Amino acid sequence: MRADAPPLVLGFNSTHDAAAAIVRGGEVIMAVEEERLSRVKHHFGMPLRAMDLCLEAAGSDWASLRHLAFYMDPGLWLRSSGVYFLRHLPASASYLGRKPALWRSFLGVKRQVRRATGFRGRFHVVEHHSAHIDSAFWPSGFEEAAALTVDGAGESVTTVLARVDERRQQRLLTTRYPISIGKLWEAVTDWLGWRPTQDEGKLMGLAPHGDARFVDAFAKVVAPDERRGFRLNLDYMAFQRGSSRLVSDLFEAEFGPARRPEEEIGDHHRAVARALQHHTEEVVLSLARRLHRETGLSRLVMAGGVALNCVANGRLLTEGPFDEIFIQPAAGDNGACLGAAFHVAHRRLGAPRGEPQRHAFLGPAFTEAEVTAAAAERGLVAEEPEDVVERTAELLADGVIVGWMQGRMEYGPRALGNRSILADPRSASMTETVNRLVKFREPFRPFAPSVTLAAANEWFESAARSPYMLLAFRARESVREQIPAVIHVDGSARVQTVTPAENPRFHALLEAFAARTGVPVLLNTSFNIRGEPIVATAGQALEALIRTGLGAVVIGDRVFIDPASDTPRS
Repeated sequence: MRADAPPLVLGFNSTHDAAAAIVRGGEVIMAVEEERLSRVKHHFGMPLRAMDLCLEAAGSDWASLRHLAFYMDPGLWLRSSGVYFLRHLPASASYLGRKPALWRSFLGVKRQVRRATGFRGRFHVVEHHSAHIDSAFWPSGFEEAAALTVDGAGESVTTVLARVDERRQQRLLTTRYPISIGKLWEAVTDWLGWRPTQDEGKLMGLAPHGDARFVDAFAKVVAPDERRGFRLNLDYMAFQRGSSRLVSDLFEAEFGPARRPEEEIGDHHRAVARALQHHTEEVVLSLARRLHRETGLSRLVMAGGVALNCVANGRLLTEGPFDEIFIQPAAGDNGACLGAAFHVAHRRLGAPRGEPQRHAFLGPAFTEAEVTAAAAERGLVAEEPEDVVERTAELLADGVIVGWMQGRMEYGPRALGNRSILADPRSASMTETVNRLVKFREPFRPFAPSVTLAAANEWFESAARSPYMLLAFRARESVREQIPAVIHVDGSARVQTVTPAENPRFHALLEAFAARTGVPVLLNTSFNIRGEPIVATAGQALEALIRTGLGAVVIGDRVFIDPASDTPRS
């Protein structure tokens, strides 16, 4: 490396969705979630595998690394937690016993990483929402922007409205714990019998199935507020008191009993999901409008876990005041480690800015030798067609469900065409088939459409560039019967647009499928099965072929057909 080259900065987080990202100046060399390597979904703890992989990708090691960035300020967190703890005794005492892993993760993080790795360079801490803001601002390409971050909580902050440019972040409104949209979502997720901080996406998928019986009443729980940004009625919550149950008796008295895990979902559960989604959208829109009034800027950047709410994002794009919006595709805490690395590289070390982010394929790739070894170990023989794209389009058009593994792995929760399960969206039964036979998950869970950007507006209303599957649009009435497998019950769809510049092979596949069927759309869902992270290796992809209802797996230029199926062979 040249003496004048920007220094490497490795960022990481060590709580839920642990991840690591390494940057040199404005260039992201690698970013990867620990769960993909440990195979523990939403991995909690030090992401040593991910950190080592990032260093290897950068051609460096722990002895050479000079800058390590952490996505939280443990001292600030301790002071904030201490104030809250003392103010709410004796109820808050239960936190000490309930969350020992969290306390250890924050308070001993510097010592832990030095002991585990031998790192002797400079250890930087970055305030959590500063990391979120910079995770979106620096990749956006905007010279200045309004910034909105909404999540569960950082050290104490849950929501930030700010103006950001290359010189500074200027905060205009800050909301603090326990007033938190993210914590409200965790509480309702828990009430639904699911896992907080993990299953909020299920809640969003359930919402359109509910009726409007609780929409008005839920305004007593959460609503926009002109002075504070939004208000949360803590009488309905119990998480702030350290309770193992996250909603209060008042919540259950008004909205019905909580659901036990695996119990049938009732109408009142669906209705609460709808009400929460509706009021979340109203809060996000209100915050954005206030931010626009106070900054006068036309561009918005977003991060934080709530920024993964594609329905709210879609409304913000079509109804909100901003002309352009950039949302960090790894918007949750997994992406905050990237923001911490950018914060240190640019704001503390003065590194020059890089090119705008054009894709999320920032994880590890696979080698041909790994594919060969994985196939031999499982006794699988591959087809090697002259044109793998045409062969895959043929399989999809014939109704075969295909696991598609290409290039580098996506960073963030969405599969964007490199670690995807793909299927024909024209079949009304395909949603049920993929959920039941491949994903082994709840039947109400929807699937996303991937569509060429050139054709997006023909199929979806107000469709804009959406490469990260973070925006929901309504399908046009005229096409809904043609692609029923990717249209939700309310007529919406979480759209991914694809261009040849962002993903040439996936774009070619969409065009090849369109040439055969007249439909430039494919059903796209993450290449994993229930309870497991997205596949990271050829072996994991081929295991899915053997264990599930996949009819074929395509890895690079090779096509593996399920030996137990009657899938047509070329």
